[in-house]
Amino acid sequence: MEWGNFRSSHLPLTEYDHAMDTDSLNPGEQIFEKICSGMYLGEILRRVLLRMAEEAGIFGEEVPPKLKNSFILRTPEMSAMHHDTSSDLRVVGDKLKDILEISNTSLKTRRLVVELCNIVATRGARLAAAGILGIIKKMGKDTPRESGPEKIVVAMDGGLYEHYTEYSKCLENTLVELLGKEMATSIVFKHANDGSGIGAALLAASNSVYVEDK
Repeated sequence: MEWGNFRSSHLPLTEYDHAMDTDSLNPGEQIFEKICSGMYLGEILRRVLLRMAEEAGIFGEEVPPKLKNSFILRTPEMSAMHHDTSSDLRVVGDKLKDILEISNTSLKTRRLVVELCNIVATRGARLAAAGILGIIKKMGKDTPRESGPEKIVVAMDGGLYEHYTEYSKCLENTLVELLGKEMATSIVFKHANDGSGIGAALLAASNSVYVEDK
């Protein structure tokens, strides 16, 4: 399902989303993608950190110059910080130092960064889950039948779902929450390798059959 260009006045867009969209190569387009996909989550986090560095001095009196560089903080690095379970959040400290050249961060600051990772990832995952629910509702499979819930397989493609565990867990839990416990028993999540390529091949094959039949 291609949903990246979905746009609605009901989407919870923040000032960071609007600013990122304005600065992007395609302003006003791919709005849904920009708030829940792996390409943009790290950039949203960077913008929040920059704002807090400017207004609250979370990294000291000076704003780290690297923090002003768009897309310098990628989602895989955000994921690594989010999943840091060490007592001193060493991974967070290393990422801030290696990527943004921010040294000697306190444990309090590192905990704040992890919490921000959680907020950004949770919002993205819950929005993605809402999108999946919309598809299920459109298919008329969001309510149980007399014979029992019909099995629904949700195939997920991409590194964000595969590697960002906190994101994928939140997405799945949110869909269960939205559907309810009874319907949730019918949901099966499957990781699909190269789903886009396979989908394109199926469309091409279907079109070929259609042309031959004509």
